[in-house]
Amino acid sequence: METKIPTSLKHKPVIVSENYEKVDGRYAYESDAKGLSLGLAQWNDRGKVDISAKVWRHTGEKWSRQSEELPLHRVLDLAIMICRAKQHFFENYQMEKLYDPKKPVIDRIPLQGDAMTVAISTDNEKIDEDIKLFRQQLSNDDEIIGERLRRLSSILKEIGY
Repeated sequence: METKIPTSLKHKPVIVSENYEKVDGRYAYESDAKGLSLGLAQWNDRGKVDISAKVWRHTGEKWSRQSEELPLHRVLDLAIMICRAKQHFFENYQMEKLYDPKKPVIDRIPLQGDAMTVAISTDNEKIDEDIKLFRQQLSNDDEIIGERLRRLSSILKEIGY
């Protein structure tokens, strides 16, 4: 039985996926992320309306405070970062550290008159270890991520992007 996303909270769902736990990547059928919604943001002030995406988590007994709400542009920025990360590891898999410590910036993506920097986190003291774990998991999840990127690509072409 599907858990219905609450509509009485501050985030007001408009478009929903109430069976998300069935398709949540490698957590499918065992996920606490029960739904996704696009709706009116919980941080809306009077006279100002923003829309957001929300991941609805449920503990099995109640809705979790770990549910996340993101402005739509941040969801897309994360998708851009995922694409650049995949490209980085595809192109740099033979590098000893999987990146060039002298050039940790992967890309600068022009947005709104400036640019979003996508870079390796060289401030992470365990980056050499963590980047290998990250790349391995990205590889392990390639089928799951690739399926979603192909769907996204197809839909973007369909709507003219």
